[in-house]
Amino acid sequence: MKDHYGRKINYMRLSITDLCNLRCVYCMPEEGVAKHAHVQNLSFEEMLDLVKAGVSLGIDKIRLTGGEPLVRKGVVELVREIGKIPGIKDLTMTTNGILLPKYAKELKKAGLQRVNISLDTFDPQKYHQITRWGQIEDVLAGIDAAREAGMHPIKINTVLINGFNDDEIETFVNFTKDHEVDVRFIELMPLGESSGFAENKYLSNDEVIKRMPALEPVIELDKSGPAEYYRLPGAKGKVGLINPISKHFCKLCNRIRVTADGKIKPCLHSDREIDIVALLKEGKTYEEILLQAIGEKPEQHHINENEKQLLRNMNEIGG
Repeated sequence: MKDHYGRKINYMRLSITDLCNLRCVYCMPEEGVAKHAHVQNLSFEEMLDLVKAGVSLGIDKIRLTGGEPLVRKGVVELVREIGKIPGIKDLTMTTNGILLPKYAKELKKAGLQRVNISLDTFDPQKYHQITRWGQIEDVLAGIDAAREAGMHPIKINTVLINGFNDDEIETFVNFTKDHEVDVRFIELMPLGESSGFAENKYLSNDEVIKRMPALEPVIELDKSGPAEYYRLPGAKGKVGLINPISKHFCKLCNRIRVTADGKIKPCLHSDREIDIVALLKEGKTYEEILLQAIGEKPEQHHINENEKQLLRNMNEIGG
């Protein structure tokens, strides 16, 4: 399944909730978000029908996101049902890790292959500050739980924030020396709640290479994502750089995003959305809706060219 620009679209990011047990300052308001009525969000049955339609069109990678996906009741059963769908090669989740000590073994048994864990600092006080109330010990326990459950590879997503965690670049990179994890630095994006926050805190990922010149490029035979990977000599893990602002990687985009309230976003950095429920009521099938969304994928985003900032917060989009 290809879009109008010849890109193979095989990756669906499915947000199953916009709720979260943290309040990260670049992601959502301090007061949290109003809980939607049950009928406003896609049911698990609707999500499964959408995933099946996607697989029939060539989707073979599913990532469950949020908010925090593990706060939604029944998440293990959803993973189990998605895992039963023939044709899915990669079933993953992005999480803040806090609930992994409770769910990691069940999730792995249900068919979840790996997790990306969001972590922006190893400093307990700074972690509490950026998340507004989180405890670093809970995330570290989540990383251990994922490893013990046999999830591999474990990826740590770190948003690089000037004046907040740029003094920990060396710490994060050195963490890969003795731990079999991939630490991925992500440039801060001005989306929703973070539009004002990001204004003076953006830092290019080029800073990582400047600070850690010992990093060596990793040659990937099968590049399936936007990260450019590096490794310290002899390190167990890798370091990834994801550069949505300083470098366009739109020509490699292979994904669509589905929000918890049933909208498909052809591009993360655009307010354009396709309303799944409304189109179903018009008589369209899930396959037709997905093909429409893929047909509306733009050639590239323009977020670093003064394009209008997004109205949705990251917790609503699903990353």
